[in-house]
Amino acid sequence: MQSLAMIENWPVPTAAAAVVRADGVMAGSHGPLAHRFPLASVTKPLAAYAALIAYEEGAVELDEPAGPEGSTVRHLLAHTSGLAYDEHRVTAEPGARRIYSNAGFEALADHIAKATDIPFDRYLHQAVFEPLGMTATALEGSAARDGVSTVADLARFAAEVQSPRLLDPHTVLTAMTVAYPGLDGLLPGYGRQRPNDWGLGFEIRDAKSPHWTGGSSSPRTFGHFGQSGTFLWIDPDAGAACVALTDRAFGPWAIDAWPPFTDAVLAELRAATA
Repeated sequence: MQSLAMIENWPVPTAAAAVVRADGVMAGSHGPLAHRFPLASVTKPLAAYAALIAYEEGAVELDEPAGPEGSTVRHLLAHTSGLAYDEHRVTAEPGARRIYSNAGFEALADHIAKATDIPFDRYLHQAVFEPLGMTATALEGSAARDGVSTVADLARFAAEVQSPRLLDPHTVLTAMTVAYPGLDGLLPGYGRQRPNDWGLGFEIRDAKSPHWTGGSSSPRTFGHFGQSGTFLWIDPDAGAACVALTDRAFGPWAIDAWPPFTDAVLAELRAATA
Protein backbone atom coordinates (compact mmCIF):
# COMPACT_ATOMS: atom_id res chain seq x y z
CA MET A 1 0.00 0.00 0.00
CA GLN A 2 1.51 3.29 -1.14
CA SER A 3 -0.18 5.25 1.65
CA LEU A 4 1.95 3.49 4.26
CA ALA A 5 5.07 5.12 2.83
CA MET A 6 3.84 8.38 4.36
CA ILE A 7 5.57 7.31 7.58
CA GLU A 8 8.88 8.15 5.89
CA ASN A 9 7.91 11.82 6.24
CA TRP A 10 7.16 11.59 9.94
CA PRO A 11 9.73 13.40 12.12
CA VAL A 12 10.71 10.24 14.00
CA PRO A 13 13.93 8.18 14.15
CA THR A 14 12.19 4.87 13.37
CA ALA A 15 8.69 3.97 12.25
CA ALA A 16 6.88 0.91 10.94
CA ALA A 17 3.28 0.35 9.92
CA ALA A 18 0.96 -2.32 8.57
CA VAL A 19 -2.64 -2.76 7.47
CA VAL A 20 -4.46 -6.02 8.18
CA ARG A 21 -7.75 -6.91 6.56
CA ALA A 22 -10.61 -8.54 8.45
CA ASP A 23 -9.74 -11.88 6.84
CA GLY A 24 -6.31 -11.72 8.52
CA VAL A 25 -4.37 -11.00 5.33
CA MET A 26 -1.82 -8.21 5.57
CA ALA A 27 -2.80 -5.68 2.93
CA GLY A 28 0.51 -3.84 3.15
CA SER A 29 3.40 -2.88 5.37
CA HIS A 30 6.27 -0.41 5.51
CA GLY A 31 9.32 -0.09 7.70
CA PRO A 32 11.09 -2.57 9.99
CA LEU A 33 8.32 -4.96 11.00
CA ALA A 34 10.52 -6.85 13.46
CA HIS A 35 11.79 -3.76 15.30
CA ARG A 36 10.68 -3.80 18.96
CA PHE A 37 9.05 -0.57 20.15
CA PRO A 38 7.76 0.49 23.57
CA LEU A 39 3.96 0.46 23.24
CA ALA A 40 3.01 2.80 26.10
CA SER A 41 -0.80 2.71 26.35
CA VAL A 42 -1.24 0.45 23.34
CA THR A 43 -0.44 -2.09 26.06
CA LYS A 44 -3.98 -1.64 27.40
CA PRO A 45 -5.89 -3.44 24.60
CA LEU A 46 -3.55 -6.42 25.02
CA ALA A 47 -4.15 -6.46 28.78
CA ALA A 48 -7.89 -6.06 28.23
CA TYR A 49 -7.94 -9.02 25.86
CA ALA A 50 -6.31 -11.16 28.56
CA ALA A 51 -8.92 -9.94 31.05
CA LEU A 52 -11.69 -10.98 28.68
CA ILE A 53 -10.09 -14.40 28.28
CA ALA A 54 -10.02 -14.70 32.08
CA TYR A 55 -13.72 -13.86 32.01
CA GLU A 56 -14.51 -16.53 29.42
CA GLU A 57 -12.43 -19.05 31.35
CA GLY A 58 -14.55 -18.35 34.42
CA ALA A 59 -11.71 -16.93 36.50
CA VAL A 60 -13.48 -13.57 36.85
CA GLU A 61 -16.87 -12.04 36.15
CA LEU A 62 -17.19 -8.65 34.49
CA ASP A 63 -19.47 -7.36 37.23
CA GLU A 64 -17.63 -8.75 40.25
CA PRO A 65 -15.98 -6.32 42.69
CA ALA A 66 -12.49 -5.18 41.66
CA GLY A 67 -10.48 -2.07 42.40
CA PRO A 68 -11.90 0.60 44.74
CA GLU A 69 -15.08 0.07 46.74
CA GLY A 70 -18.12 -0.19 44.49
CA SER A 71 -16.03 -0.77 41.36
CA THR A 72 -16.07 -3.88 39.16
CA VAL A 73 -13.90 -5.49 36.50
CA ARG A 74 -16.11 -3.80 33.91
CA HIS A 75 -15.57 -0.38 35.51
CA LEU A 76 -11.79 -0.87 35.44
CA LEU A 77 -11.83 -1.89 31.78
CA ALA A 78 -14.01 1.09 30.83
CA HIS A 79 -12.10 3.75 32.82
CA THR A 80 -15.07 4.38 35.10
CA SER A 81 -13.76 2.96 38.38
CA GLY A 82 -13.16 6.43 39.84
CA LEU A 83 -9.41 5.88 40.18
CA ALA A 84 -7.16 8.79 39.28
CA TYR A 85 -5.06 8.89 36.12
CA ASP A 86 -1.76 7.70 37.56
CA GLU A 87 -2.46 7.30 41.27
CA HIS A 88 -4.25 4.62 43.24
CA ARG A 89 -6.50 7.35 44.64
CA VAL A 90 -10.29 7.51 44.28
CA THR A 91 -11.54 10.75 42.71
CA ALA A 92 -15.13 9.82 41.79
CA GLU A 93 -17.86 7.27 42.43
CA PRO A 94 -17.68 4.21 40.14
CA GLY A 95 -19.67 4.78 36.95
CA ALA A 96 -20.02 8.53 37.50
CA ARG A 97 -17.19 9.84 35.30
CA ARG A 98 -14.86 8.66 32.57
CA ILE A 99 -11.43 9.07 34.13
CA TYR A 100 -8.69 7.61 31.96
CA SER A 101 -6.68 5.62 34.46
CA ASN A 102 -3.37 3.79 34.32
CA ALA A 103 -3.97 2.95 37.97
CA GLY A 104 -7.22 1.26 36.97
CA PHE A 105 -5.45 -1.12 34.60
CA GLU A 106 -2.84 -1.87 37.23
CA ALA A 107 -5.66 -2.72 39.67
CA LEU A 108 -7.24 -4.89 36.97
CA ALA A 109 -3.98 -6.80 36.45
CA ASP A 110 -3.60 -7.33 40.18
CA HIS A 111 -7.17 -8.63 40.41
CA ILE A 112 -6.67 -11.12 37.59
CA ALA A 113 -3.35 -12.27 39.00
CA LYS A 114 -5.04 -13.06 42.31
CA ALA A 115 -8.02 -14.72 40.64
CA THR A 116 -5.86 -16.97 38.44
CA ASP A 117 -2.93 -17.38 40.85
CA ILE A 118 -0.66 -16.49 37.93
CA PRO A 119 1.44 -13.28 37.68
CA PHE A 120 -0.32 -11.06 35.15
CA ASP A 121 2.63 -10.78 32.78
CA ARG A 122 2.77 -14.58 32.58
CA TYR A 123 -1.01 -14.88 32.20
CA LEU A 124 -0.96 -12.34 29.36
CA HIS A 125 1.83 -14.28 27.67
CA GLN A 126 0.05 -17.61 28.01
CA ALA A 127 -3.42 -16.34 27.12
CA VAL A 128 -2.64 -13.93 24.27
CA PHE A 129 0.96 -13.74 23.07
CA GLU A 130 1.77 -17.45 22.90
CA PRO A 131 -1.35 -18.67 21.03
CA LEU A 132 -1.11 -15.78 18.53
CA GLY A 133 2.60 -16.36 17.88
CA MET A 134 3.54 -12.92 19.23
CA THR A 135 7.05 -14.07 20.07
CA ALA A 136 8.60 -10.58 20.20
CA THR A 137 5.99 -9.14 22.58
CA ALA A 138 6.36 -8.86 26.34
CA LEU A 139 4.94 -7.02 29.32
CA GLU A 140 7.86 -5.49 31.18
CA GLY A 141 6.11 -3.76 34.06
CA SER A 142 2.76 -1.99 34.33
CA ALA A 143 -0.20 -3.55 32.51
CA ALA A 144 -1.21 0.01 31.60
CA ARG A 145 1.87 1.06 29.65
CA ASP A 146 4.90 -1.24 29.74
CA GLY A 147 4.35 -3.52 26.76
CA VAL A 148 7.01 -3.95 24.07
CA SER A 149 6.15 -5.31 20.65
CA THR A 150 6.62 -5.17 16.89
CA VAL A 151 4.35 -4.27 14.00
CA ALA A 152 4.46 -7.90 12.87
CA ASP A 153 3.19 -9.09 16.26
CA LEU A 154 0.51 -6.40 16.61
CA ALA A 155 -0.69 -7.28 13.11
CA ARG A 156 -1.39 -10.76 14.47
CA PHE A 157 -3.32 -9.25 17.34
CA ALA A 158 -5.28 -6.99 14.97
CA ALA A 159 -6.20 -10.04 12.89
CA GLU A 160 -7.39 -11.83 16.05
CA VAL A 161 -9.62 -8.96 17.17
CA GLN A 162 -11.25 -8.76 13.73
CA SER A 163 -11.82 -12.52 13.47
CA PRO A 164 -11.56 -13.90 17.01
CA ARG A 165 -10.23 -17.35 17.77
CA LEU A 166 -9.30 -16.83 21.41
CA LEU A 167 -12.60 -15.20 22.40
CA ASP A 168 -16.24 -15.61 21.48
CA PRO A 169 -17.09 -12.95 18.86
CA HIS A 170 -19.90 -11.72 21.11
CA THR A 171 -17.36 -10.93 23.83
CA VAL A 172 -15.30 -8.89 21.36
CA LEU A 173 -18.50 -7.13 20.25
CA THR A 174 -19.09 -6.17 23.88
CA ALA A 175 -15.53 -4.83 24.13
CA MET A 176 -16.06 -2.58 21.10
CA THR A 177 -19.47 -1.34 22.28
CA VAL A 178 -19.79 1.76 24.46
CA ALA A 179 -19.76 0.92 28.16
CA TYR A 180 -21.52 3.39 30.46
CA PRO A 181 -22.65 5.65 27.59
CA GLY A 182 -22.98 9.40 27.92
CA LEU A 183 -20.01 10.00 30.22
CA ASP A 184 -17.72 12.94 29.51
CA GLY A 185 -14.00 12.82 30.10
CA LEU A 186 -10.53 13.84 29.01
CA LEU A 187 -8.88 12.09 26.09
CA PRO A 188 -5.14 12.47 26.80
CA GLY A 189 -3.59 14.87 24.32
CA TYR A 190 -6.94 15.91 22.85
CA GLY A 191 -8.81 17.53 25.72
CA ARG A 192 -12.35 17.03 27.01
CA GLN A 193 -14.67 14.92 24.89
CA ARG A 194 -18.45 15.10 25.30
CA PRO A 195 -19.11 12.22 25.45
CA ASN A 196 -15.84 10.34 25.87
CA ASP A 197 -16.91 6.88 24.74
CA TRP A 198 -14.98 3.72 25.59
CA GLY A 199 -15.67 0.04 25.34
CA LEU A 200 -13.82 -2.52 27.44
CA GLY A 201 -10.15 -1.67 27.01
CA PHE A 202 -10.68 -0.03 23.62
CA GLU A 203 -11.42 3.62 22.91
CA ILE A 204 -14.35 4.14 20.54
CA ARG A 205 -14.17 6.96 18.02
CA ASP A 206 -17.85 7.84 17.62
CA ALA A 207 -18.06 11.56 16.75
CA LYS A 208 -15.05 12.73 18.77
CA SER A 209 -13.30 15.80 17.43
CA PRO A 210 -10.41 16.35 17.47
CA HIS A 211 -9.24 12.76 17.32
CA TRP A 212 -6.15 10.74 16.50
CA THR A 213 -7.87 8.69 13.77
CA GLY A 214 -8.97 10.15 10.43
CA GLY A 215 -11.79 12.39 9.41
CA SER A 216 -13.07 9.53 7.25
CA SER A 217 -12.80 6.92 10.01
CA SER A 218 -16.17 5.38 10.78
CA PRO A 219 -17.80 6.13 14.16
CA ARG A 220 -17.42 2.40 14.94
CA THR A 221 -13.62 2.64 14.77
CA PHE A 222 -12.00 1.49 17.99
CA GLY A 223 -8.46 1.06 19.25
CA HIS A 224 -5.82 2.89 21.26
CA PHE A 225 -2.83 5.18 20.94
CA GLY A 226 0.21 5.45 23.16
CA GLN A 227 2.36 8.27 24.47
CA SER A 228 5.41 6.56 22.92
CA GLY A 229 4.08 7.53 19.48
CA THR A 230 2.13 4.36 18.72
CA PHE A 231 -1.38 3.45 17.65
CA LEU A 232 -3.67 0.62 16.66
CA TRP A 233 -7.08 1.21 15.16
CA ILE A 234 -9.68 -1.19 13.82
CA ASP A 235 -12.40 0.14 11.53
CA PRO A 236 -15.15 -2.47 11.11
CA ASP A 237 -16.77 -0.49 8.30
CA ALA A 238 -13.50 -0.50 6.35
CA GLY A 239 -12.91 -4.16 7.18
CA ALA A 240 -9.34 -3.44 8.20
CA ALA A 241 -6.98 -2.49 11.00
CA CYS A 242 -3.85 -0.36 11.04
CA VAL A 243 -0.83 -0.51 13.31
CA ALA A 244 1.84 2.22 13.43
CA LEU A 245 4.74 2.21 15.86
CA THR A 246 7.43 4.86 16.31
CA ASP A 247 10.17 5.70 18.78
CA ARG A 248 9.26 9.36 19.28
CA ALA A 249 6.96 10.46 22.10
CA PHE A 250 3.45 11.54 21.15
CA GLY A 251 3.10 15.28 20.62
CA PRO A 252 2.04 17.91 18.07
CA TRP A 253 3.83 16.00 15.31
CA ALA A 254 1.49 13.02 15.84
CA ILE A 255 -1.63 15.19 16.09
CA ASP A 256 -0.69 16.62 12.68
CA ALA A 257 0.53 13.41 11.01
CA TRP A 258 -1.80 10.63 12.09
CA PRO A 259 -5.23 11.76 10.80
CA PRO A 260 -4.12 12.42 7.18
CA PHE A 261 -2.20 9.14 7.24
CA THR A 262 -5.32 7.26 8.35
CA ASP A 263 -7.45 9.03 5.73
CA ALA A 264 -4.95 8.05 3.02
CA VAL A 265 -4.97 4.42 4.19
CA LEU A 266 -8.77 4.31 4.19
CA ALA A 267 -8.95 5.94 0.74
CA GLU A 268 -6.57 3.34 -0.65
CA LEU A 269 -8.57 0.53 0.92
CA ARG A 270 -11.80 1.89 -0.60
CA ALA A 271 -10.17 2.25 -4.03
CA ALA A 272 -8.96 -1.34 -3.89
CA THR A 273 -12.50 -2.64 -3.37
CA ALA A 274 -14.24 -0.27 -5.77
